[in-house]
Amino acid sequence: MTALILSKDNFDDSKSLGLSCWLMITSRQPADLPELMRKIIRQLGFLLLKSAIYNRTIVTFLLTCACAAVIFGCRSDTGGIGSGGPSDGVAAIPHGYMARLEQVHDGRLIGFGPFVGYFFRPEDPSDLGRLSFVCFNENRFYSSDMPNGAKLYEGTALRATLPRADVAIPTQDRINPVFFQEAPEAWRNTRPEPQDDFVHFHSCYDGTGPVRTGYWIRHVAVSDFTYDMGGRVGKESPLYHQVHKGPDRDFARIVEFDRGPEKDN
Repeated sequence: MTALILSKDNFDDSKSLGLSCWLMITSRQPADLPELMRKIIRQLGFLLLKSAIYNRTIVTFLLTCACAAVIFGCRSDTGGIGSGGPSDGVAAIPHGYMARLEQVHDGRLIGFGPFVGYFFRPEDPSDLGRLSFVCFNENRFYSSDMPNGAKLYEGTALRATLPRADVAIPTQDRINPVFFQEAPEAWRNTRPEPQDDFVHFHSCYDGTGPVRTGYWIRHVAVSDFTYDMGGRVGKESPLYHQVHKGPDRDFARIVEFDRGPEKDN
């Protein structure tokens, strides 16, 4: 938005003030302003033009209302997921949540996230061992039968460190899955109670790649939907399942090792 400063010295004539205000309001609307907000602003501009002939106080009051309407419209139509407005496919971070966390654990700096549509919040700001999270269907990435940006899950993530095992940690991709049937029993046994709810582990990472510290995640669905990776997988995939409201005990039982996002050059 472009700010326009009005002063009494510049506009001694009320008609000129009203006309200038009307031109400012009707010509400087953001392109993505909602249509209802556009109509309100146009009406305020018209009233400004008429009332300027009679009363400068009315002009000042209406100008204040118009500016507030423009600012509110710009801020409310963020296009963010979870905002209640239309989405452009990019998730807006909910208040108090973060897409990526960093912490010093056991003497080293490790990161966690970001993942598509997931946002995390420590339940205690001084302790990152227990997180709350929400998951949105960003760009319909997870479900083809839910709207773009719909909230799919909320839940809890509890930090754990997998014991050393005679298994090489995969690093070839950004996220490398190890299904339960291939994972050491010692890893699976680190699940918090209730173990049937905590069926998905996602690792943290440091400057060299994935680490054995990460979070066991309990997904609680907020509604019924099909988890089909946005239509990219079918019933033959271990990821595919019908989700019902409540704890998703059919969520893919995977230990995922995350080497971290690509570093900016």
